[in-house]
Amino acid sequence: MIGGMDKEAVVEALEEIAVLLELKGENPFKARAYINAARTLERWEGSLLTVVEEERLGEIKGFGDALQQKVAEFVTKGKLEYLEKLRASVPEGLVAMLDLPGLGPKKIKRLNDKLNIDSVEALEVACQEDKVAGLSGFGAKTQQKILEGIEFRRRHASQHRIGDALMVAGPMLDRLRSHPDVIRCSLAGSLRRHKEVIGDVDFLVSAKESGVIMEFFTQQPEVESVIAAGETKAGVILEGGIQADLRVVSDTEFPFALAYFTGSKEHNIVMRQRAIKRGLRLNEYGLFRSQEESRDPEFLEPCATEEEIFAKLDLPYIEPELRENRGEFEAAEKNELPRLLEWSELRGSLHNHSTWSDGKQSLKEIIERSRELGCDYWAVTDHSRSSFQANGLDAKRLRKQIKTLQQLNAKLESEGDSFRLLTGSEVDILSDGQLDFDDELLSDLDVVVASVHNGFTQSEAQITNRFIKAAENPYVHMLGHLTGRLLLERDAYAINQKAVIDVCAETGTWIELNASPYRFDLDWRLWGYAKKKGVKGVINCDAHRAEHAGFLRLGAGIARKGWLTKKDVINTQPLEKLKTSLAAKRTRG
Repeated sequence: MIGGMDKEAVVEALEEIAVLLELKGENPFKARAYINAARTLERWEGSLLTVVEEERLGEIKGFGDALQQKVAEFVTKGKLEYLEKLRASVPEGLVAMLDLPGLGPKKIKRLNDKLNIDSVEALEVACQEDKVAGLSGFGAKTQQKILEGIEFRRRHASQHRIGDALMVAGPMLDRLRSHPDVIRCSLAGSLRRHKEVIGDVDFLVSAKESGVIMEFFTQQPEVESVIAAGETKAGVILEGGIQADLRVVSDTEFPFALAYFTGSKEHNIVMRQRAIKRGLRLNEYGLFRSQEESRDPEFLEPCATEEEIFAKLDLPYIEPELRENRGEFEAAEKNELPRLLEWSELRGSLHNHSTWSDGKQSLKEIIERSRELGCDYWAVTDHSRSSFQANGLDAKRLRKQIKTLQQLNAKLESEGDSFRLLTGSEVDILSDGQLDFDDELLSDLDVVVASVHNGFTQSEAQITNRFIKAAENPYVHMLGHLTGRLLLERDAYAINQKAVIDVCAETGTWIELNASPYRFDLDWRLWGYAKKKGVKGVINCDAHRAEHAGFLRLGAGIARKGWLTKKDVINTQPLEKLKTSLAAKRTRG
């Protein structure tokens, strides 16, 4: 942290200034200066607070007087008046258009200048009237892509990524738990089941008196507006537009309400049917010895926990992540429910980026952060040369990086530290299935992740064959983000995932569970098939920033939803065993 403002926040501010200047149509060299400053600061290692206090910002290459003044103000005050004025001078609608596919600041500025478009709504009308296609730099395909992007966002307007939901729900849950009148408290709904995309956040509380809890809930700092507030139910809108609902029940009702409101609907139907077959009735209020719907406490089968509810229905406890009616009942009846992966069993991540390509962390910062998490290892797999937009490394730079990583590891060893960085690359699978680097260079790396970053419009057969060809290369350890989807932003490209999984099973290639909340790719619904085929998973952060290391926990939740155990996931292995596993693919090849 830098006096309350970390380096990444300063970098983001510089990047935002550049974008806003482009939207305003300012001199492009002015915007470029801020982008260059951001890139320089990303690679720079040192204490910003120190150089600001000692008035040595000018020692950083490219930092002239004006830039030094702005950075110093931002670092010391936590805000920048220039940026705030810039934000106020640009219409919000123009900024909103940046979220649409195919639109950058320059194109948005052109739309504003030529067609007076200043909002997504106005842009949609212009596209529907075929006014955009004729503009220089656009065309019919871009116009159609914009319309599809607008419709995609409209379709998913009420949905939110789990990472965003947990960011606001977590602190609220902690405060509810600490309230003196709360007996028990939990998340429920799709968030408790760890769905990758959720509609709203459900909180469940048991308490003797509900009124004070309702007032406390609706007055939380994250609450932007109150939809409704009754005696036992309340609905609010949180930061980011996420709806949150609270129900307060008696402590006797709590386990039944928790099971019911956790869902899923399909899971609950089977649970109710099992109760009926045993002469019972199950609902959100309890489990009753009755042939009719009842809330009569005289007929209540008391259960203090969810585990006791399952036991009364002749089942072992079913973890929330599995409650989708996708085989959990059959497995439970056979006593074959797996012991699901715990996120603390992960020893590191094998797909991550640094400032050598498009990451925001230096190698030294990666070491510090990884050790803070208690990891045994962390692979540095920067982009390959064809990902030029991500500052991909060519062969010369990659070999230089390998030497740098080896030197850092030697220093760690000399200090008696067992943590290690692993050399690697996220190598592009080119349009013809060839890899961006030759086998000789790949053979020098500890870890190779093969991914697709272009050619998304190719046919299903073409994209599928690209991945198959990569999986057949003995120097490729795993396939990265198999479908290319970006949740709530971009659909998956056409690919026969099962065909790729089949080849991975034959070649011993692993498949990544990309733990970025934008991806969670491979999808949890397909891990059952991969597991049946004997394909191992790797839960990777795809980290570009320090905070992305926390994606390990999110990824573990998705892995649990896919029924994965410790033995199904490669990066639960300690370093020496991992090295053996990495070598096995090449031996097999």
